[in-house]
Amino acid sequence: MISRSAIIHAESLKAMRSWRDVEPEALRGVQGILTDIDDTLTRDGAIEPMALTALQSLSQASIPVLAITGRPIGWSEEIAADWPVHAVVAENGGVALMRNDTGRVRYFMQDEATRTLNTRRLQTTAVRILREVPGARLARDSVGRVTDIAIDHSEFEQMDPASIAQVLAIMRDEGMKATVSSIHINGWYGDHDKWRGACWVVDALYGRRLEDECATWIYVGDSSNDQIMFQRFALSVGVANLMQAAGHIEHWPAYLTDGERGEGFAEVARAVLRSRIA
Repeated sequence: MISRSAIIHAESLKAMRSWRDVEPEALRGVQGILTDIDDTLTRDGAIEPMALTALQSLSQASIPVLAITGRPIGWSEEIAADWPVHAVVAENGGVALMRNDTGRVRYFMQDEATRTLNTRRLQTTAVRILREVPGARLARDSVGRVTDIAIDHSEFEQMDPASIAQVLAIMRDEGMKATVSSIHINGWYGDHDKWRGACWVVDALYGRRLEDECATWIYVGDSSNDQIMFQRFALSVGVANLMQAAGHIEHWPAYLTDGERGEGFAEVARAVLRSRIA
């Protein structure tokens, strides 16, 4: 017998449309784009040229782009400084990097006392994972992390599905929120996530509630950790390589691009820009 969850999964997948079919009228009121970074804008850790060109074109058209990533503060600061984005929300909502009159600034979701307490808890859980899961390795960008830990499953190391599941189980047993991106397994203490981080940064930058504007923002992503965002936005888009994670997706985006990674993001940008002159 086919389970109810399998039926829902199949129906959601069937309901997903090609980005080519998006109506220009649906894009004319778009206020901005929220996007994942790894394997949505990048390939092997570097931004793809067509994605960078798309970001520049959107910036020139005064269409803001906010990057929402599981990557650490240290890794994201260069992006916040050098890429044409208005802000970067890093560590799955734990911190935001924005520009102000004096340069880049960090805003933490948690106060310093909470971060100090959680640092010890993060370290303890990391030790347990490395002890109990054969082959588990901290992500190479761990030195730049403040509010979470990351275990590498596909960037430089390779973990099988059973090991990934074991890491997730330990994180959740320790009271963490945990999610899987295209490259890492991330775990953290606190209520924040990509959605809360996005709401926080839109309020900080523009003084508005993202909750009230879900119909006029686009979200672009590539992995199972983007599902919380796919659920929120009518104009949610998966780049084509999202299908590589199909077995782990319960909540699908509304649309799927033809191109993978940076080319898929560029498809989204071109459609938005065309809608401005149509």
